[in-house]
Amino acid sequence: MDVFERYAPFIKDFIYRNDWQNLRAIQVAAAEAIFETDENLLLSASTASGKTEAAFFPILTQFFEDPPKSVGAIYIGPLKALINDQFSRLNELCAEADIPVWHWHGDVSASHKAKLLKNPSGILQITPESLEALLLHKHAAIAKLFCDLRYIVIDEVHSLMRGDRGGQTMCLVERLSSIAGVNPRRVGLSATLGSPEDTGAFLSLGTGRRTLIPKIDSAGAKWRLSVEHFYISGPQASEDKSVENALEVLDSSTDNAPDSADPGIGYIYEHTRGKKCLVFVNSREECETVTTTLRRYCEFNGDSDRFLIHHGNLSASYRETAEEVMKDDEEYKTTVTTATLELGIDIGKLERAFQIDAPATVSSFLQRMGRTGRRGNPSEMWFVIREEQPEARALLPATVPWKLIQAIALVQLYVEEKWVEPQMLSRLPYSLLYHQTMSTLASCGELTPKALASKILSLAVFRNISAEDYKILLRHLIDIDHIQRTEEGGLIIGLSGERIVNSFKFYAVFVESEEYTVRCGSEELGTIVKPPPVGEKIAIAGHVWIVEEIDHKRRLIYCEQVKGIVPAFFGLCPGDINTRILERMKNVLEEDVQYRYLMKNAVARLDNARFSAKNSQILSEPLVCLGGDMWCLFPWLGTYAFFAIERFLKLKCKDILGISGLDSCRPYYLQFKMKAGREEFFRCVFDQIKKPFDPMELVYPGEVPVFDKYDEYVPAELIKKGFAYGVLDVESMKNRILGWEKEFMM
Repeated sequence: MDVFERYAPFIKDFIYRNDWQNLRAIQVAAAEAIFETDENLLLSASTASGKTEAAFFPILTQFFEDPPKSVGAIYIGPLKALINDQFSRLNELCAEADIPVWHWHGDVSASHKAKLLKNPSGILQITPESLEALLLHKHAAIAKLFCDLRYIVIDEVHSLMRGDRGGQTMCLVERLSSIAGVNPRRVGLSATLGSPEDTGAFLSLGTGRRTLIPKIDSAGAKWRLSVEHFYISGPQASEDKSVENALEVLDSSTDNAPDSADPGIGYIYEHTRGKKCLVFVNSREECETVTTTLRRYCEFNGDSDRFLIHHGNLSASYRETAEEVMKDDEEYKTTVTTATLELGIDIGKLERAFQIDAPATVSSFLQRMGRTGRRGNPSEMWFVIREEQPEARALLPATVPWKLIQAIALVQLYVEEKWVEPQMLSRLPYSLLYHQTMSTLASCGELTPKALASKILSLAVFRNISAEDYKILLRHLIDIDHIQRTEEGGLIIGLSGERIVNSFKFYAVFVESEEYTVRCGSEELGTIVKPPPVGEKIAIAGHVWIVEEIDHKRRLIYCEQVKGIVPAFFGLCPGDINTRILERMKNVLEEDVQYRYLMKNAVARLDNARFSAKNSQILSEPLVCLGGDMWCLFPWLGTYAFFAIERFLKLKCKDILGISGLDSCRPYYLQFKMKAGREEFFRCVFDQIKKPFDPMELVYPGEVPVFDKYDEYVPAELIKKGFAYGVLDVESMKNRILGWEKEFMM
């Protein structure tokens, strides 16, 4: 009641109007922190726990009592859809108090933005990319816009902490604060944080404040969870069933199926009937294929189309249509989506989420399941694991259902330990260093090398970058004409650099493929990469189209809709799987536990996998002979440590052991031919790991491992250094190999 009484009258009215019986623990904790301290704040609680209201109720109360003289709070969201959703929610809340709410991204009209520039006030909701554009093109207006900025709220903060986009966000926050002469409090919101303390420290960098992290008891949350397995071809292990908390068995027969139907997709078709659901997939290609297949089921059974599609290559109109339909409680439709609907946006009373195969992280699993379970209902997730039927003579590694084991490991890690992936905060972000250097020069104009270095290297994200490395970068940028030296010795953007900075793609630091816009008449369908020849088919927006004309200069594809099915391609999106997940996968195969959420097919497939794993010795030894000179190594290491051991074997051991034909299925196993035997393998590996070596030695000769968007403009020596020290997990690799020595000393 103390917190409630502290709220502004319009906040109290909102609570009464929505018939809230009480405040949630996180709302009380946030209000106490904001009202009673001057510290930063990190709110970590389950999805739909009221984090947004927890942050903004006290902030808006302060604005009501003491209106800011400029934009008073910036809300940074990772997705346009999330910005649009929160804009509607905050607008309703703020209307009665006459506190303006502005949103700013690529789909917002110029007139709306102009009103903000003319009358800076209230709350600004913006993506990192649009904030970059604002600093770049409205540099002179920043001081006026934000001279009384008091809060920066970063939503889904975990999604920004695993790469350059998070670093860019923190750079922008620091640059804006410096220009405007303010030091706003920072508030981070997230449902899935692996290390709240590390994230809190990162959030506070450069502010001189601590980050308060209230401990919120999330006990009592209930899940409905099932995992089922299907062979894409060949007989099923048993009848298809599903469950609610492993108790409620539902019929899942799919007798009315198109020819060559995928039984896993048929299972989804049956169990989305008459319900509002999301189907999560792990790539845009799969999103298109699954949507097209589900619509074939509808057509075959004479049903009206009840499936929508949502991914990042679709046009804004397609995405927004799906969002609006899903928000309508009277519409019982299902949307097939990538991670674009994984975060924060409230899309109505969802009854069920499906996950095809396993996501790469516990964080994604929790976020995706958390899309359901709002408005008093338990969260509900159905995993649908699909696998090609292994051939009778398939080698051992191909007989392990890796995605099924991974799905179980993700669930068990959270259920048993509440474990979520920690944030990646130790990289050497040279690509981002280039980007922020060019952005700062473009916005500020001519700067001396010393002044530029002071502005950039003082940003907390670059605390691990040495002054010498920065000199190397600047000299290189002068050599390639991205930066020019003036007669007075200052630095400005060069002619080649202008072409980069002046592109709208410059605002983003994540990699973008060269995209072609797909049109049918005047309707924009979305974008694809690498268009096929005229006359070929493409899949986009959940339908199949035939290409009639390609305008390469304007990057336009004109097409007409046809029937059929065809794979779609948008560009690969690799996952980053943590070592803890691989270790738990090994435990899944070792233990005899029967998980209550596994359905009959999945139980049978897991039993089969456990039998094979135990009899093949892959659980007791990392190296297994597959017959003759064919061997397989199971390191049980995450993606970046797996990278390291793969390179270690090729560069340090290959010639000594006579290894050839090394083929990796990252991060599960390495398969190769070897002239040496088991004892020689381990002796060589142990000898080599004990010799001092620089991680730079694990970069292949002549290799420049370009990963991030602007790596191509960074000197090769820095790219190699960033990869060796910031990507390869050499320490985990060393520890694993030394652990083998203790266990398998001969």
